[in-house]
Amino acid sequence: DVQLQASGGGLVQAGGSLRLSCAASGFTVDDYTLGWFRQAPGKGREGVSCISNSDGTTYYADSAKGRFIISRDNAKNTVYLRMNSLNAEDTAVYYCAATPASIATSPRHYKYWGQGTLVTVSS
Repeated sequence: DVQLQASGGGLVQAGGSLRLSCAASGFTVDDYTLGWFRQAPGKGREGVSCISNSDGTTYYADSAKGRFIISRDNAKNTVYLRMNSLNAEDTAVYYCAATPASIATSPRHYKYWGQGTLVTVSS
């Protein structure tokens, strides 16, 4: 019943932009911190960005600062990740997640997870 569905991934050229979306169903995201994580082949899952469930406080990993923008639309039960100036190191499966806690950056704190969407950046 509870689902997070990530979409928007695909193949993009280096230097290009892409917007990922994650639509929640089965629960209301208003009281949840929403986050984006990614996992490259042979690598662990790492936090990319998250946005709090209270005042909209955002967090960005160093690799994302200045390039990525996270936003949420509670009316649409959706979180977005706008990715700009993409490079090959951004190639990964991107996962959205939700936690009832305040802003959290570690995967272990998140309760619900999406299936992931693949982003491939060509050189």
